[in-house]
Amino acid sequence: MNLGVLLALSSAVAYGTSDFVGGIGARRSSPWQVLLVGQVAGALVLLAAAAVRPGLPSVTDIAWAVLAGIGSAAGGLFLFRGLARGRMGLVAPISAVGAATLPVLVGVVLGERSSWLVWAGIVVALPGIWLVSRESGHQRPQRSGSALIDGGSAGAGFGVLFICLAQIGPDAGLLPLVVNQATGAVLTVGVAGLLRQPWRPTRGVLGWGGASGALGAVGTLTFVLSSGATSLAVAAVLTSLYPAVTVLLAAGVLRERLSAAQGAGIGICTLAIIALSLD
Repeated sequence: MNLGVLLALSSAVAYGTSDFVGGIGARRSSPWQVLLVGQVAGALVLLAAAAVRPGLPSVTDIAWAVLAGIGSAAGGLFLFRGLARGRMGLVAPISAVGAATLPVLVGVVLGERSSWLVWAGIVVALPGIWLVSRESGHQRPQRSGSALIDGGSAGAGFGVLFICLAQIGPDAGLLPLVVNQATGAVLTVGVAGLLRQPWRPTRGVLGWGGASGALGAVGTLTFVLSSGATSLAVAAVLTSLYPAVTVLLAAGVLRERLSAAQGAGIGICTLAIIALSLD
């Protein structure tokens, strides 16, 4: 297994755990508060890491970081809103389909050429992610419909995040990642203010949002390192397997039932990981 694949899988674990923790916090308070605290906490973690690994980011690197921050803020908001409305096992996986598909398409446009084994892994992974998103039991139509909207919108935002992060140069260091987090925080406050949503953090949200943000920062860092060691398509698809982590944590900690379809989806995603790691 090459380093890029290993880093992408590490990113998936970090993002999946971050979503689980943030989702619990969003159920107990405003998702705007959780998102803001998470972005600030992530910025602080990455700022500390940037001091250890300095770089020379260009204006273009910073511009990509700002665009990534816009995608991150939009994706995080829709994701946490969806997680607060319904079960974690539905919204998070749907978001991953968009997060995986957009970078693959952009990678093709940018001229990335992958072997048949990589494409087989990608083709297998997408329906696997969809199966993981299947809920056990019957959902109310309005809940399922809102989950599709929130999950799809979150996926588009995260897809933009992955695409933009992958464009940051290898000599830029970690400062652009700090800019990414800070941009998301500023946008969260601005949009929440316009919509008159509660965004000022309370004491109860600090722990959930802080832990979610720190884990998300680890996911972002390992994704950037992964996209430098393998193709954007492979890095994005493997990172987008994070819902399996969220679903397994929801099943183990919250006792949410893992359906047969979700179990099959996790198995299919495992086969996709094997295919992508063998390239």
